[in-house]
This record gives sequence, structure tokens and C-alpha cells, in this order.
Amino acid sequence: MLSHLPRPVFDANASAGGGLGQLPEWDLTDLYPAPDAPEVTRDMDWLEQACADFAADYEGKLATLDAAGMLDCVERYEEIDIIAGRLMSYAGLRYYQNTMDSERAKFMADAQDRITAFTTPLVFFSLEFNRLEDAHLERLLEANADLARYRPVFERMRAMRPHQLSDELERFLHDQSTVGAAAWNRLFDETMAGLTFQVVGETRNLEETLNLLTDPDRSRREDAAKALAEVFQKNVRLFARVHNTLAKEKEISDRWRKMPTPQTGRHLSNHVEPEVVEALRNAVVAAYPKLSHRYYALKAKWMGLDKLEVWDRNAPLPIETPRTVGWDEARKLVSDAYEGFDPRMAELAAPFFTKGWIDAGVKPGKAPGAFAHPTVTTVHPYVMLNYMGKPRDVMTLAHELGHGVHQVLAAGQGELLSSTPLTLAETASVFGEMLTFKTLLSRAKTEGERKTLLAGKVEDMINTVVRQIAFYDFECKLHAARREGELTPDDINALWMSVQAESLGDAFNFMDGYETFWTYVPHFVHSPFYVYAYAFGDGLVNALYAAYEEGLPDFQEKYFEMLKAGGSKHHKELLAPFGLDASDPKFWDKGLSMIAGMIDELEAMG
Repeated sequence: MLSHLPRPVFDANASAGGGLGQLPEWDLTDLYPAPDAPEVTRDMDWLEQACADFAADYEGKLATLDAAGMLDCVERYEEIDIIAGRLMSYAGLRYYQNTMDSERAKFMADAQDRITAFTTPLVFFSLEFNRLEDAHLERLLEANADLARYRPVFERMRAMRPHQLSDELERFLHDQSTVGAAAWNRLFDETMAGLTFQVVGETRNLEETLNLLTDPDRSRREDAAKALAEVFQKNVRLFARVHNTLAKEKEISDRWRKMPTPQTGRHLSNHVEPEVVEALRNAVVAAYPKLSHRYYALKAKWMGLDKLEVWDRNAPLPIETPRTVGWDEARKLVSDAYEGFDPRMAELAAPFFTKGWIDAGVKPGKAPGAFAHPTVTTVHPYVMLNYMGKPRDVMTLAHELGHGVHQVLAAGQGELLSSTPLTLAETASVFGEMLTFKTLLSRAKTEGERKTLLAGKVEDMINTVVRQIAFYDFECKLHAARREGELTPDDINALWMSVQAESLGDAFNFMDGYETFWTYVPHFVHSPFYVYAYAFGDGLVNALYAAYEEGLPDFQEKYFEMLKAGGSKHHKELLAPFGLDASDPKFWDKGLSMIAGMIDELEAMG
């Protein structure tokens, strides 16, 4: 449970422009005034003592506690979780502002080392709790309503019962975690942040180079794609080593924990049944021909090309007038969209803009992509963007603000119950994007403008659904292949190309070097099998939005209640008020049909 290090989230739609106005920066003083502030020392000292006291008071005694005693125990654990989370959030957010700053990197690594050491005595808690008899725990929950509120937390913990190791082994794994996956994660982050690319005589970082893949000038897109391929190829052995090591470490851990598949751990943490994910994956793969294959054939026609190159995938349409969206305009667009749905949404989003909760600019050493980090429930979330002024950046702002609003609303559940499984964590973010898209669509003055907006939304949905399921298939193949032995860079390249060709279709030529583009996707490194959550969230929101447009009574109230629930309810319970059920295989077809309908409209426009 004690894991609060923010991770940069790869966003395929981050992009650039100039003359953006004053871009906001984080004010992290709501967490701590400075790295050397006495409050940091105070909380570190408190945490060390609190963890030792907790272990002294409860280790070996959980089975003897009555309901009131168990409630005290859980509340003390929750308080420890908040302080540890506050410290790691501060260290992590400072680091991601400039991953090339050795002082920030050292501060984060030292904080991680100390907090890992302090919290090692807590490892007993979930292990011992999971050894409680079901009937005994049920009696405690029935005896105390405040304790019963934590039932979803206990159920998620106890789902891991079949996969627990001995107390001593669990302590060892916790203790050495900072030199295991976490160390390889840092190597990946710092290497990626330090890469530079020569494009048209200019030196650029990853974010700026990826942005050029959406440039109106086709030759600049080609130069950017080739520069990416050249640098990725030079570093491919390092990235192959990172992937080989992490996949092998996962295989060892899964084997010891008796996990039936490499994906099982992710499904358990997402509180989602494997068959639901399988139904989603199968529905999307079956829909490739009517979604991505059909859309990209259309795009090739619009661009006057027999075949698209990979650098045309996210290219603006020829009818699109390139424009830069300044920060103030982006803020107003998203705020208006949120306000139009419900004034409470705009009110919840407002402090992000005015109180230093967003870091928007592209800066040397800053982590690529975008994320919303909830920090802890006693503070507030922070949003990171790399805002460069393209219309897609407005959608990224809408997306991350949706996460932020969700995190603010869920904070009322308290630290242990606020955290939403990844499958549901994308709900408010994708819904925020949809609100913003629909607002822009309603303001379109010409058919050309409507076509541009629809095509942009279809491309975003393909990136979110088709591309992420292809990523998921790549990971499944990678982990299966690694179980058979070490993978060479060429082996990994071949796995990548197998899913790219299948998902994108025969509208594409794949340039030499594209086979290395798996190297820069951080989810594969930081969070194996995370990526299906994007497709899950998109399908979920398409079904939700259809219910909203159809005039489902009290939709807004039901929506806010769903967000406020955080991680306190299972997806079945959360979706029931909307008449939706993600375990129904036909559920996913509804969301995919919405995308197909937009492509139908684009085809009709010619």
C-alpha cells in the first residue's frame, strides 16, 4: 500500500507551439517549504518512530484485537501512509521537474532509501492480516461500522493471500526494492531525459522531437522520425537490457508468488477479472479493420498518398489550418466545457490554474509526457504537462484535469480508500476530454472545421484504444518470450513490429528503424500491463457518455457519486446506477461502435 512515487505517464498527444502566454509552474510549498525545511526532518523523524511503534504494538497480535482495536490499528497505518506519501510525493515531483539535476535526484533517492528502511517493519501487517480467519474478520466488521468501511481495502489485500511469501522473504523483498526495479526505472528515466536528437540542424529533447511528428511539414515529420530511430538504435542495447532484467525479475517474483500469468498481478491490483480484460482485448482486436484500418485508409486518401509512412500517423490533415492555442484560451476552453456539464466541475478545476497545482512548460530535464499525481488526501493533486500549444495539448489539459478533479473528489474517502484502480482511474480524465471535444464540435462553424475536429478525436481514440491494446499484446508477447530466455534487441524489435502491422493495417509503410520505437514507452518499464487501462477507460466513458446524451435521469449526481467513491467500490457496483456492466462482452462493442460511427461520418464527408 505504501507506494507514492509519481510516475511520468506517456501521452502520445503531447505537442508544441509558440507565443503561449504565461505558463504556470508548480508551487510545491503545500507539501514542504524546501528540501532542507525543518518540516521534512520532523516528518522523517516522526515516520521512523511511528513505524517502529506500530510494529512493536501490533506484530504478532492482530488476531487478538477486538473491532475497536483493529480500527485503531488501521487508522494508525493510514496516518503512516499519509506522511510517507507526502514525503515521497514532494521528492518525486521535484525530481520530475528536472530529472537531470543531480541534487534533486539525490534527494529523491535518499528519501526513497530512508522511507523503505523505515517502513520495512510494517511488512508484517498485510501478511498477518491475511492470516486472519474469514469468520473472525467478518465478526469484527459486523461489530464496527467504521471498521467495515475499510472492507474494500481488506478484500484487495486478501486477494493476494494465495500469492504471499514467508514474512522473512517479504521483508527482504521490501528492503531491497530500491536496488531492484526502482533502480532500473531510474536508469530508464534519466537515460531518456538525457537523450538529444538532431533535427534540421537543431538539438532537441525527446518531447520536442515527438512533437514534430504532428508538424504540418511532411519533411520535418520525416526528419524527426528518422532522428528518433537513429538515437533509439544507438541506445537499443541499453533499453533491451532494462526490459530483459525487469521481465526476468517479474518472472522470478511471479513464480515464487505462484501467479498463474504475468498479467495476474496487474489484474489483482486493478480489481478486475481476467475475463473482463480478455473480452476488452478481443473486442478491440476484432474491431481493428473497422476502426484503425478503415480510418488510416481514409487519411491516406485525404493526404493524396498511396501509403502512409509512420511519420504521417499523427499528421494534421491537409485541410487543417495550423494554429497555436495560447494557455489562457486553453484554460477557458476546458473550463467552459466543464462548466457546461456541471458548474461544480469548473469550480473543482479552478484552483489548479490559480494555486500553482499545474506545471505546464517544456523545460530542459523535465520528464516527458503528462500526469496527475494525487499526492495524499490531506493535500491536493498536482498536474504535469508539457504544453506546447497544439489543439491536442488542450485535450491533454482536459484529460489531466479530469484526473485532478477525480482525485480531489475521492480524497474524502481517506488515504486507503481514495486510490482508484487503474481501470477506473481513466474515467474522469477521458470524460473530461469528451466534454471538451463536444464543446469544440458544437462551436465548429464550417464542415471543414467539423471534419478536422472529428478526425482529431478519432485519432485520439485510436491512440487510446487500438494503440494501447497493441501495446498490451506486445507486453504479453515480450513477457512470454522472456520466459524462454534472454531476448536480443532484434527479438524485441520483431515482437513490436508484429503488433504494429496488425493494429495499424496495410495503409502503412514501416520505415527502417521504426522497429525500435518500443524503447521510449515508459509504461512498459514502470508499470507492466498498465496500458489496457486506457482502452478500458475509453470504452467505459463512451458508454457513460452515451447514457448522458440519452438523458439518463440525475446523470450528473450519479457521476459525482461515482468519482467520490474512489477505490471504495468494485466496477460492477459503480456502473450499476448507469445501467452498465463491464463484464458483459457486448459492453465493449458499444464504445467501439461510437468510434466507428465517427468514422462513418468522416467517410460520408469524403
